[in-house]
Amino acid sequence: MFHRIGQFVVKRAWWVIVAWLVAAVAISVTAPKLASSDDESDFLPRHYESIVAANLQGTAFPSAFTPSAMLLFERTDGGQLTADDKAAMTKVTDGLTAEHIQYVQTIVPVNDKSISQDGKYALSLIGYDKNAPQSTNDTTKKLRDDAKTLAGSSNLKVQLGGQAAQGLDQADSSNTADALIFLGSFLLIVVILAFIFRSAIISILPLLLIMAVIMPTSNALIADATKLFGLKANSTMSAILIVVLLGVGTDYFLFLMFRYRERLRAGEPRKQAMVSAIGRVGEAIASAAGAVTVAFAVLILSSLGLFKAIGPALAIAVVTTAIASITLVPAVLSVIPEKALFWPGKKWREEKPGARFAALGRITQRRPGMVAAVSGGILILLTLCSLGYKGTFDLASGSMPKTAESMVVQNAVMSEFSAGASDPSQVFVTSTNGAQLDKSTFPAYAEALKGVKGVADVGQQPLLSKDGMTADFTVTLKDNPASNAAIDTMGGLRSTAHSSAPAGTKALVGGQTAVEADINAAMDHDYKTVFPIAAVLIMIILGLLLRSVVAPWYLMASVGLGFGATLGATSMVFQKFDHQSGLMFMLPIFIYLFVVAIGTDYNILMIARLREEAREGRSPREAAYEAIKHGGPTVASAGSILAASFATFMLAGNVLFSEIGFSIAFGIALSAFVMAMFFTPALTALLGRKAWWPGHQEPGAHPAPAAAGHPYPDAELSGRR
Repeated sequence: MFHRIGQFVVKRAWWVIVAWLVAAVAISVTAPKLASSDDESDFLPRHYESIVAANLQGTAFPSAFTPSAMLLFERTDGGQLTADDKAAMTKVTDGLTAEHIQYVQTIVPVNDKSISQDGKYALSLIGYDKNAPQSTNDTTKKLRDDAKTLAGSSNLKVQLGGQAAQGLDQADSSNTADALIFLGSFLLIVVILAFIFRSAIISILPLLLIMAVIMPTSNALIADATKLFGLKANSTMSAILIVVLLGVGTDYFLFLMFRYRERLRAGEPRKQAMVSAIGRVGEAIASAAGAVTVAFAVLILSSLGLFKAIGPALAIAVVTTAIASITLVPAVLSVIPEKALFWPGKKWREEKPGARFAALGRITQRRPGMVAAVSGGILILLTLCSLGYKGTFDLASGSMPKTAESMVVQNAVMSEFSAGASDPSQVFVTSTNGAQLDKSTFPAYAEALKGVKGVADVGQQPLLSKDGMTADFTVTLKDNPASNAAIDTMGGLRSTAHSSAPAGTKALVGGQTAVEADINAAMDHDYKTVFPIAAVLIMIILGLLLRSVVAPWYLMASVGLGFGATLGATSMVFQKFDHQSGLMFMLPIFIYLFVVAIGTDYNILMIARLREEAREGRSPREAAYEAIKHGGPTVASAGSILAASFATFMLAGNVLFSEIGFSIAFGIALSAFVMAMFFTPALTALLGRKAWWPGHQEPGAHPAPAAAGHPYPDAELSGRR
């Protein structure tokens, strides 16, 4: 099939190129804008308690004040606030109120209760209109700028924090991260390709095709799908899409380019060499893309909206890239004469007999048992380190630098006021028998809540709804609301709130900490559901590709070890050496997405080459040698480019991207240079022809099609080189 695709693409190259350009423009022009949200509650299903509580709050207390932002005041000299300072603070809050800023509903003036115990800090809480749109960044920016202007002639320093300010700072941080990641990935890919091929055109061609055609087409299709199915995108998606499109697109380009150069070196004419390259590597690209797409698409089963959106989005990107890699890319390459394509390199036709990958292949050929033991031992030892993994749920502070203004405010509030005061939890008691609540039960209930370990304070006089059917108890925790300690407290708080609720009522616990506790539960569900389903589907794809029942099992075992080793190494680096309290809760899913899914690409490429060599009659050890000799450069180059691309995440300057960048770069390097280069060929050599059972068994039983020197019958494909 792929030989026929190659013949069609090469014969009608210009038609294919024009068709892609027209399709890219048409799809991009008609697509909606991709919107994103960083509100963690947006990513939970509606049946979780924190979401039910939020809905109850909106119904029972439609006009209740919920702080969306906060102004933090302090003196520029760090001293205690004076009477003049308090007058200046009033000027700021009154001035902002008088401006009637869009979506700002309430600005609470500073009072004695909102001043810290040491008298150096003061807070003013700000409430937004409940009907405000999802993004209020323009409103928040105006608040921040105007507050500083109003305080300009005083001795006050004023900073804006709270959820709205965190959303603004996250958006700014995301835009900066996107630019840095794109620039870093672009430069790294150009340098690595130039080093590999010594060619001006090859070093820039895949990036031009990705940016001009593949990226806009993918982004437009993703926006269409997101809107059509009502999915929730996150600000991290854009950065991940950049790296996936650049990295995976370049990977598939390399898969094709190395095989194309190999066929040219074997003496085939240019167009015939391209058809042969597509025929030989097309199945590997399609299978690799299929495995990655399945792994991504299975996330539609996730409980969390974040992964429901990002999984299908990445699947669309990979499918688009794979189709372009076996149609658009070869069409473009086939119209460029090889002398121009490889210019200014002069030795591209020469294959060094003593190349380093041939030497690595000989080691595996001679001692496959030792190679399997060493490479497998590395994976197992690193996997054991994953036992120390701990998750953390402070997405806000993890996704922006600590110097961001909202983070400075959050840290000051937690240190100068109560740690939990920055975002209190809410316990809602609502009638279940149609009768109004008995107010006499409130003090005892509040005391029961206050007795929960980890609770700092409970308001004795709850807010009562107009119909008297629902009461809202404000609960301040002792710990940072986003910390693991606070999430642990949530378990006890919910248990007590439910069991101590007065007769004829039920209790619901809400607030940001409750949301994060529910996310933790949803993640546990996803680990038990998504991972096994994805593993089974990927094994089916591997079985169909290899016509084997045996090989998929040890390939998936190696990929599983790769996941564990990556998580273990990341836990060790960030928790032990960098002294982080834990890794961001979403990191294991990202490792699954890229190390398990994309890392499988390299295993597929190598195992497909091993099968090809075996089908041509070579012994298992000879096949391992040839596969590493010829497939090793492709795997090493592709792995280096993708790992380097993800490493650019560490330029973003925040914890989340640093963890994503390190873990995925390390995991992909592990997949390419340990699993695909050594572990898989060594195990295959040890198993011998049993690895292909019940498919190919006898040497030479299935000679590979279109070997060098067997020209295709179409005269147009055997033209000048």
